[in-house]
Amino acid sequence: MTEFPRDAILVVVEVQGSGGLEQAAAGLLGAAAAVGTPVALVLTPPGAGSAAAAEAAVLGAARVLIVETTDPSVLGVPSVDALFAAVERVRPDAILISHSLDGRDLAGRYAARSRAAVCADAVGVARDEEGVVAHHSVYGGAYNVTSASTFGAPVITVRQGSIEARATAQPEESETLAVTPSEKPAARIDSFEEEVGASSRPELRGAAKVVAGGRGFGSQEQFALVGQLADTLGAAVGASRAAVDAGYVPQSHQVGQTGVSVSSQLYVALGISGAIQHRAGMQTSKMIVAVNKDSDAPIFEIADFGVVGDLFKVVPQLISALQARKKQ
Repeated sequence: MTEFPRDAILVVVEVQGSGGLEQAAAGLLGAAAAVGTPVALVLTPPGAGSAAAAEAAVLGAARVLIVETTDPSVLGVPSVDALFAAVERVRPDAILISHSLDGRDLAGRYAARSRAAVCADAVGVARDEEGVVAHHSVYGGAYNVTSASTFGAPVITVRQGSIEARATAQPEESETLAVTPSEKPAARIDSFEEEVGASSRPELRGAAKVVAGGRGFGSQEQFALVGQLADTLGAAVGASRAAVDAGYVPQSHQVGQTGVSVSSQLYVALGISGAIQHRAGMQTSKMIVAVNKDSDAPIFEIADFGVVGDLFKVVPQLISALQARKKQ
C-alpha cells in the first residue's frame, strides 16, 4: 500500500450534479499546496469518479481518493464515513473543506464523531512550527485572528472565494477508497421536485465580481440598475438585508452576517450604508468600491474607492463609460 506524504493536507472536493468539481475546489487545493501536499477526497455520483479525479489533478491534487456515492438519497452519514476512512488512510496534517452548506454540515458531523477541532470560515491558512493554522476575519471584519488545534489535525472550513493562490497541475494518481459503512442513523430523501433556474450571471457565493445594492434604490424597479451594472461587469448581484427586507430582491442575494459571505476580487456597493452586519459578509473582498450620497456612511471606512453622489446619476454614467470602453 502506497504511503502518503508526511505533510499531506486532505482536501474534500465537492462535485456538482453535472459531474464537474465545485468552483471552490481550486481555492482549497491552492491553500493546501501553500502549506503541504494536497490530497483530494472526491465524493462523486456513480460513474463520475474518473473525470472528477482528472480535474482535481489539473487543479493541483498530488493524490486523489475517489468515493462514489452508492445511495444519493441518504444524507450526511456516507460523506462522514468517507472522510473518516480517508483520514485513517492519509493521516493528514489538516483537513480543508469548503464553507458551503454541505461543507459545514460535513465538518461538524466529522468533528463530533472524531473529536477533532473545527476552525470555521477561514479566509487563509498557514503553517508555523507547531502545525497548520487558520486565519479568520471576525466581528464584521474588525479583527483578524488566527486559530489552531491543540491536538490532532484541524478541520478547517474555508470561505469561498477567499483564496487567490492556485496549485500547479499534477500527474493524475488516483485510487478508489474502500469505505466501511458506519450504519449510523441518517436522514433520507424520499422524493423531491427539481426546480431549474437559468441565469447568465455568476453564482453569488464564490463570485469574482459582485455588484450589490441597498435600500437607497427605493424600489424593486429601480433596483434593476444593480443588475444592469452587474451584467456590464460580468458580476453577480448582491444586496443588503435592508434591500431584501424591502422586497427588492430574493433573500438568496443577501450579503452579510445572516446571508452569503463573499471574498470577491471586486465588490461594488451601491446605496449601502455599510452596517457591521453587511460588512461581515464582504469586508475581505480585495477591491471595494462604494457609491453613496451620505459622505459619513460607514461603508466609506473600508472602501478602496468611494463616490459621494446620487447613484441614479453615477451608475448610469459608469455603465455608459464601461460599455464605451468595451467597444474600443
